[in-house]
Amino acid sequence: MGSPKVKPALERLGQDIRYARLRRGITMADLALRSGTSTSSIARLERGDPGVATGTLAEVLLVLGLLERLADIVDIRKDDLGLALMTEQGPRRGRSFAARLKQQKANTAEKRDRQDIVDPDGVSF
Repeated sequence: MGSPKVKPALERLGQDIRYARLRRGITMADLALRSGTSTSSIARLERGDPGVATGTLAEVLLVLGLLERLADIVDIRKDDLGLALMTEQGPRRGRSFAARLKQQKANTAEKRDRQDIVDPDGVSF
């Protein structure tokens, strides 16, 4: 399932969770009970199964005292590629549909006003 690069990353995450659990002297059954899930879900998480819910991961990290690390997974302040792309594109303002519609109407009216006015003698202004 998924990219071949994902599997080793999930396996390493599961292994790290297992080591954190063992260092704290918590059994799999106790971790399951405290995090509100089953022992089999904990075993799957520790094996790196991609089907384990993110909520289960969050509950396990909470029990292990590592919940703040979950928020650091994608820290936008450290997203070098995203920051570079944003800088390259420049600032952008979002516009609502109503604002775009109003601008389109103004542009249409302005174009009508700019049309050449021809007098009866055939002279253009």
